[in-house]
Amino acid sequence: GQVRGLCGTFNGDQRDEFTTPDGDVEPGAAAFANAFRAAGACPALGPGIPDPCDGFPGNRERAEAACAALLGPAFQ
Repeated sequence: GQVRGLCGTFNGDQRDEFTTPDGDVEPGAAAFANAFRAAGACPALGPGIPDPCDGFPGNRERAEAACAALLGPAFQ
């Protein structure tokens, strides 16, 4: 009952992992993240999760190579 925030509640119940600072449980990641957003600090997230490579197009090839290792046979 003492852990809460962006890392979840850590109580084994996945239904309440998106609990906001106000105690509401959000159904999706974007609404949950927006609840922790500092007003004016950054734009609110839309309903979809943005592709992280869009912000850093020069790193896409390196990121895809790193992800390939995680998606490969060693982690299946």
